[in-house]
Amino acid sequence: MLELPNHVTIKEVGPRDGLQNEHKEVPTEDKIAWINQLSEAGYKYIEFSSFVHPKWIPQLKDAKEVAASIERKPGVTYAALVPNMKGLEGALETNVDEVSVFMSASDTHNKKNINKTIEETYPVLREVVTEAKQAGKTVRGYLSTVFGCPYEGNIPVEQVIKVSRKLLDMGIDELSLGDTIGIANPKQVDAVLAQLKKQLSFDEIAMHFHNTRGMALANVLVSLEHGITTFDGSLGGLGGCPYAKGASGNLATDDLVHMLHEMKIETGLDERKLEEAAIFVQSKLDKALPSHHMQVLNKGGGVSNG
Repeated sequence: MLELPNHVTIKEVGPRDGLQNEHKEVPTEDKIAWINQLSEAGYKYIEFSSFVHPKWIPQLKDAKEVAASIERKPGVTYAALVPNMKGLEGALETNVDEVSVFMSASDTHNKKNINKTIEETYPVLREVVTEAKQAGKTVRGYLSTVFGCPYEGNIPVEQVIKVSRKLLDMGIDELSLGDTIGIANPKQVDAVLAQLKKQLSFDEIAMHFHNTRGMALANVLVSLEHGITTFDGSLGGLGGCPYAKGASGNLATDDLVHMLHEMKIETGLDERKLEEAAIFVQSKLDKALPSHHMQVLNKGGGVSNG
């Protein structure tokens, strides 16, 4: 095994990416309480909602109310996803710390997701990034379907590099590369990152894995060996892409933290507090969360030692 980092940053996307695909509506006060619990668990970054039109993602229609009511802990970045200038306007009104923009490496998925081609998306995002930076905000970019598309299949690495460069050239501070349908395998991740490393600085790169086929943690390990130290996670394994069939199940933060801690890699996160927060949101959704940790816990298999 290659040399691994001593510390990894985990960015929690559960309140946005986790909840956006849930049919049962979570009351605003419960979202606020959950995010406050996450703030106490040691995170340095929480993506709390998305400023999209309510008809697209009704679950997140209360983004402004959530932003206004959460207890913002010093040292924690509270971020939100924005699709366009209208979304940015709402996000800036609530004084978010960071805004995130998103697009796909696949033209077909991009059209399904945001009703635009890749080329049509660039000027929209460029305006958002420019305005956000002028407002003093940092900007994150999400690139979907990096390892495969539900409509186009395999996406050439050259295409991933091309779109990544466009986003980084716009001025985003970090780019999160997404395995949107959980199709990536460790050998593929190794090959893709080996090529990306020749073209991009990994200091600006994060990984966003889904666990559809149970390979997310294995893909994290390969990414660690390539020097990636930032990963997105969703507590309990909540969520997925509503525009990618079968893409349920983000990489579970609790499983990721457990693996890293067992490997003596620091995260700054408290496993006990994560567990309490997972139990809380599970109770509000009236469904068992899919993470391995929660499956064990729900079967009466004990609690963590974190």
